[in-house]
Amino acid sequence: MRLITAFLRLVRWPNLLFIILTQVMFEYCVLQPIFRHAGIHNNIQGVYFLLICFSYVLMGAAGYIINDYFDLNIDLVNKPGKVIVAKIIKRRWVLVWHIILNFLAIACNIYVDLHTSSKIAGITSFVCVILLFFYSTTLKKKFLIGNVVVAAITAWSIIVLTWLEGSRFFQLYHRAANLDFEKIFRLTVLYTGFAFIISLIREVVKDMEDVEGDRRYGCKTMPIVWGTMATKVFVSVWFTVLIAVLIAIQFYVMHFGWWISIVYTVVLIITPLIKAFRLLFPARTPEDYHRLSSLIKLVMLTGILSMVFFLLYS
Repeated sequence: MRLITAFLRLVRWPNLLFIILTQVMFEYCVLQPIFRHAGIHNNIQGVYFLLICFSYVLMGAAGYIINDYFDLNIDLVNKPGKVIVAKIIKRRWVLVWHIILNFLAIACNIYVDLHTSSKIAGITSFVCVILLFFYSTTLKKKFLIGNVVVAAITAWSIIVLTWLEGSRFFQLYHRAANLDFEKIFRLTVLYTGFAFIISLIREVVKDMEDVEGDRRYGCKTMPIVWGTMATKVFVSVWFTVLIAVLIAIQFYVMHFGWWISIVYTVVLIITPLIKAFRLLFPARTPEDYHRLSSLIKLVMLTGILSMVFFLLYS
């Protein structure tokens, strides 16, 4: 039981649930209603969608595993009480699980390619696996690059669903006059943009939390290169952009009378973002940054759950 618990902690099981929730909500609350309205059955529904979703969970788990493998010395400084690699699970088994999970993830995507009109799932999953590996070995220690890679892969978990459907868009166009391509594009941009920005903010905040261990082992993260105050300014700019865009969207949504959605967004997304913004500059200790990171993670959850309103109002 101790080993199973340690493995679940190693793969960050709550974060894996985020991946599942994001893809399920986007597929069934955003994409499916648009396709049903046009009288079209989705290309990746059923078993193929489940395989895609499962594969991204596997890739995420493998990414967390290899990250902890290479971060062992840094984690012994930043969070010594939470280290699993070498203490509970042997390092060689960590590598074995990393290889197995990635192999299964790529295999799932190749299977989808072979049985649907999509031919991109396999290659994109391979690219994600490579990026996550190099993120763990080198990119996360570089200025901003690692943060952008994680944010981009987070956003890609949404884009991939639209892209997979895109393999049929032009095939369907001549007999799918009711299919609202523009709406699909707008909603994809909306949620991938939100996912990218909120993930980028959280990754930089986590760098501020881990600055002591990162500095000791020669990392060149933003707080180390720019200093904490300049990094906070960088984060505050993205907070401002995100809050401003969300407020503007609420004014747009008013024209459709989506009042429940507006109240939800203001109370559970915008207000916590403003609170996080206010907590940013007073933050000093790793505990302060951890609380801030947890609040941002909560906003990620409420942002994902907001997709249900597109099903409600469809």
